[in-house]
Amino acid sequence: MAKNRNVLELVHGDDFVEYFIFPKYNFNNNEIELLNCLISNVNTFLEKYIRDYIWHRDQFNLIAKNANTLLNSNLEEMIPPHLYGITYYGDNIEDEWFIVFLLNQLSKEFEELVIRIIDNDGEFLLIEAANYLPEWANPETCSKRVYLNKGCLHIVAPEMDDDNEETISVENVINEIRKNPSVTVASRSIQACITKRIQGYPSSIKQNQHQTSVYVPIAVASILRVNPQLVSPAIQAFCNRDQIDMKACRAMKYFPPETRVLTSVRFTKCLYAMLINSKYQPERKTGWNLPPPSSKMFKAYNLGVKLACGFEILLSQAKIIAGNENDKDWKAYQQKLQEKGYFKGLLEHSKEYNQLLNKAKEYYAHYKESHFTNTSIGQELLKLLQSLDYNPEEFKKAEANLPGDDDDSWLNISPHELDKILEEQYGSERTLILNGETNPTQFTENLTTFLNHVSGLEGAEFPQKETDIPVRPPRGNKGNKGKKPIYLEETAAKVNFDPSSFACAVQNILNFAIPEDDSWDFDNDSDMSDYDMDENGTNGELNKMQELMDAMDKELAKTTIGKSFLKQEDAEGFEDIETFKPVNIDMNALKNILESYKSQLGEAGPSSNMLGPMGIHLNETKGDSSS
Repeated sequence: MAKNRNVLELVHGDDFVEYFIFPKYNFNNNEIELLNCLISNVNTFLEKYIRDYIWHRDQFNLIAKNANTLLNSNLEEMIPPHLYGITYYGDNIEDEWFIVFLLNQLSKEFEELVIRIIDNDGEFLLIEAANYLPEWANPETCSKRVYLNKGCLHIVAPEMDDDNEETISVENVINEIRKNPSVTVASRSIQACITKRIQGYPSSIKQNQHQTSVYVPIAVASILRVNPQLVSPAIQAFCNRDQIDMKACRAMKYFPPETRVLTSVRFTKCLYAMLINSKYQPERKTGWNLPPPSSKMFKAYNLGVKLACGFEILLSQAKIIAGNENDKDWKAYQQKLQEKGYFKGLLEHSKEYNQLLNKAKEYYAHYKESHFTNTSIGQELLKLLQSLDYNPEEFKKAEANLPGDDDDSWLNISPHELDKILEEQYGSERTLILNGETNPTQFTENLTTFLNHVSGLEGAEFPQKETDIPVRPPRGNKGNKGKKPIYLEETAAKVNFDPSSFACAVQNILNFAIPEDDSWDFDNDSDMSDYDMDENGTNGELNKMQELMDAMDKELAKTTIGKSFLKQEDAEGFEDIETFKPVNIDMNALKNILESYKSQLGEAGPSSNMLGPMGIHLNETKGDSSS
């Protein structure tokens, strides 16, 4: 269903949630009438939950859909008549989970309803319970198989002979849930994951809100008293302002600063954080006079300026005709249609292009009210402003009885609070110990072997045997993809190669010196003997490479980088300076690997992936990490 959806519906943004409510009706010719009646019943039931909720962007909304509606006309699969809604939640993901809560409550109240809910990630409810899914479940096999019914999550498993997932029918899945609910209901572990995520509602609605006093023009205070939800589009408009919007803020035609009153405003914590962290310096010639930042009232004045500017921006766009070239929402909508390939690469202003453009304009004009657009909100504001009758004296009297401001210390989080959040999410801190069978010496040898192993185009693979010497696979040969590595012992032609001689030759070339290693015979293997080397000149001056190395040593000598390494305990009793190693390389490697594994917090990562093929497994024990 997801990939067949009309492109006209899905170009508003990426952060959206879609919901489909399938009733159990015997439809004749009155499908839309019955569906609209159901919408009325649903809205009445959900009113007690939604009444005080402030949406970040779009509100929860439902429309009736059947085979004859515009929204279904381009679908390859004709699904049963249902109620459909789409909500763009923007930066506040709590809106998405609040909708899950609403639909779950709806499925409990109206037991005949089967409800599907997805977002831009697909069946996101299963992502929440990913650790408890059956083995067959993956993003491809679970598509169209996850529904809510009677307050429970249902997952319809594919049949053994169902090889083609594209042939799955939504209607058949719904019938299966209604016929065998005990078979399709998800396990208790999966149910618990979803319940845990939404169990805070509806009490958490108030916990996610922030109330504070602000100085705003009296018209803004009156609007928010009638419709507190309008605080959201005003903040969105202010935070996403451009230079054209700033012209409206300098004029303040609808909300002059001289009419300011003190009033209490409710925000979501997300909206409050957006507004208070948005930097804006108002112009004094507009009439904004703010107290100094050290004043207790500065925050109220500053927030009021930003909020008033947001409402001014919305009203400045109210008279723009939907689909007009001056409509910013239409321009953005048209641009996204272009990116989605809606116009099929047709020449602009051609007959076919204009037909598609007109269809898009009709859709935009018809359905813009159900989607979040500044133009439609501005028109609603303009009508509301014209109908309002407010009394300045009433607001002045109310200032004495305003509720106190909520504490906004939640904007700042301490390290202790962060640790507490991480512990609640991932469990208590764990220490890492090597299992009893692990030999640290063998560990470092295996690590060295891995680092010296030749990697191919498919990435690094840990050698299975010490005697196996891998060679690079031929470039561009995709036929060997997925096959095991090629080893020298399996090839007919063997290569006689002395790596130490080669390394010595390369070093001598870089140093412009005569090779000291007799095993590399230049007379037999190279024409280098044809060149005369000026021995006196070479020995008389340092080469560039040596100068660079000396400069690097001097630079590093001034730092404390050497203190970060684990050193040998006894550095005085060495006999051979050639073999002496002041830094314990093995211990440093082991230390760094363990620290890397610890930082994975028990999840998969590079350290565990590398240690696994070595046969090394780290045990986790709760306790102090310093032990």
